[in-house]
Amino acid sequence: MKQEELLGKFLIENKLTIATAESCTGGLLSSKLTDVSGSSEYIKLNFVTYANEAKYEILGVSWDILNTYGAVSEECAQAMAEGLQKATGCDVALCTTGIAGPTGGTKEKPVGLIYIGLKYNNIITVKEVKLSPQIPRVQMKEEFANQALKFALDILTTDRI
Repeated sequence: MKQEELLGKFLIENKLTIATAESCTGGLLSSKLTDVSGSSEYIKLNFVTYANEAKYEILGVSWDILNTYGAVSEECAQAMAEGLQKATGCDVALCTTGIAGPTGGTKEKPVGLIYIGLKYNNIITVKEVKLSPQIPRVQMKEEFANQALKFALDILTTDRI
């Protein structure tokens, strides 16, 4: 069973809703979630907040965070998850922000870096993942989305929360 199917099954069994706010995955995470038949039972609302303006206007990520830490940061992923849950009233807020490349990376924030933010039970957890910058962009986005699904499953299906 695919990760998105396992996640959907868990959400249905536990009567939970999910929402996503995506930057570097550009809607691919949402697409994977909606590939599952019956996903309308648990998907609340999904946003592609690619631009900083969207992160600010839709999710309430402060300009201070965006200007100080950048869109690709743990702080931004935390703020995205917080804002997403506030905006949608979902049980599980899942967010992605990263650099899919092949351009745009720096030494401090290389291509292949993603922060995945998840808020559930009033706890925000952020995971940093670094993939090879040699992975082509489309494949990078696919791996980013898969990493986000795996992270959500790991958090929701263990006793960490």
